[in-house]
Amino acid sequence: MPGLSNRSTLHHRLTTFVDWIATEPGTEDTIRRQSDEIRTRIKGKAANDGLTVRGTPNSGSFAKRTGLRRHLQGDSTVEGQDVDLPFVISPKTKDDEAVGPLLERFLGYASASYPDTPRKKTKSSVKMSFVSSKLSYDLVPMIATTDPEQQILLRGDGERRRTSVQKHIAFIRSRTQASNNLPGRVKFNECVRLMKWWREFRVASAGSVDDMPTFVVDLLSAKAFDELSVSETYAQTLAGWFGFLADRVDKRTPIYFTDFARPKTLPTATWVVLDPVNPDNNATASWSGLMVDELAEWLADGRDAWSRAIAADLRGDHRACLDALVAIFGTPFRHHCGEK
Repeated sequence: MPGLSNRSTLHHRLTTFVDWIATEPGTEDTIRRQSDEIRTRIKGKAANDGLTVRGTPNSGSFAKRTGLRRHLQGDSTVEGQDVDLPFVISPKTKDDEAVGPLLERFLGYASASYPDTPRKKTKSSVKMSFVSSKLSYDLVPMIATTDPEQQILLRGDGERRRTSVQKHIAFIRSRTQASNNLPGRVKFNECVRLMKWWREFRVASAGSVDDMPTFVVDLLSAKAFDELSVSETYAQTLAGWFGFLADRVDKRTPIYFTDFARPKTLPTATWVVLDPVNPDNNATASWSGLMVDELAEWLADGRDAWSRAIAADLRGDHRACLDALVAIFGTPFRHHCGEK
């Protein structure tokens, strides 16, 4: 957008906010140490129980470098970094391949390894919440395949979904690397963080979209980057992304990728957003028309707020610019954008 530069107040505010929403360096060190310890303990319990763990690949937003700071204050709730710990096993019995019995076994391993740590089963994992570090870890049992970079994810509804933890990480990292090779401050993974933070505050006031998985945010961000790349400033970049995605969602345009496999056919669904690793998996298969319409409205509202912010910055109206950014990112932006 003409006239907007990386020396503007708007760009300074967004740069400061981007740095703040990232996971704190101390937390990253804790995650590395705690993850290694959990892997060692859980693998040991599994081995004693006769269950062979073939691998524990890095996964989730920590591995992708798209994790968020934990922020729990009033109505401004962001749970923060999600830490997935896959345990890829070689089954010996039918129970070793059934999600219910497997989760019970991993719940037992977690209980024996960390008796004082709160834990619970989810549909496809065991979540452990550490009070001391304020971090949660999802232990995700997966089934090994003949390909060390492919696994079978066991869903709570009984579905067995072929996936690749490694390829999902590579999918995000390749785009971050591509943006790193471009001049300027704006990086893909940081834009994903901004998109995820925006999602947190829209979902909190949602109507029909009461949940929007991180996976969908990753894919929408990747498609916007593939089509538009990044610009000199965060505002230019996100204004373009929001406008592009608002149009795509409003028109129900299918979103898919060809990094690893080209989809042979597109499924019949209200809206199609295909998993780049497994094109048979439509990430929005269960979405209703109302949900798609609401997401399109969110994106259009965001596009308009970005336009207001940029216009206000160009004319020097810093209060109006700040108000527009708070409409996108919630009240934490007002307190963490470098303003005195």
